Amino acid sequence: MLSGRRLDLLDPTPVDIEIEDIAHGLAFVARWNGQTAGDFAYSVAEHSLLVEELFGRIAPKAPVKWRLAALLHDAPEYVIGDMISPVKAAVGPGYGALDDRLAAAIHIRFGLPAAVPKTVKRQIKKADRISAWMEATQIAGFSEAEASKFFGRPDAAVMEGLQITLRPPVEVRQAYTARHAELLALL
Repeated sequence: MLSGRRLDLLDPTPVDIEIEDIAHGLAFVARWNGQTAGDFAYSVAEHSLLVEELFGRIAPKAPVKWRLAALLHDAPEYVIGDMISPVKAAVGPGYGALDDRLAAAIHIRFGLPAAVPKTVKRQIKKADRISAWMEATQIAGFSEAEASKFFGRPDAAVMEGLQITLRPPVEVRQAYTARHAELLALL
């Protein structure tokens, strides 16, 4: 990692995880395999910031630790990349197990339980689907009807005032680490 840490992907430990490495990696991992409109790829870091914001709107009374979990929901992708669901399924259960081990180490590193409760995980997944719908319609060329077929039609009130932004990776990396620090300070 850029921090100098060595991360064993098959046996990750919390002490080998740094937020700067996560933020850097996610800022350079493109969602939609880079097939989005704009001058910059829409990164997993930018997506994670949006998911955390949407989660806060869906579950406004949730403890801060679950907002942190929402921000970190795709954190393992800083080293394993972003794959679309059909590819993950084709790779098989090994991918899911690797993702779970990395997520557990990341959660422990930042004071969260290794596994997020199922109710919270469902709320984060809902925010993730809303984000995917927004991305599909705003930057990936989907019509609202087509995006709704794949991701469900989100409540417009949850998305009110939110717009997909494409920023340079260095800016997104800074925004991600800043939001992470804000959430940690509130714990």
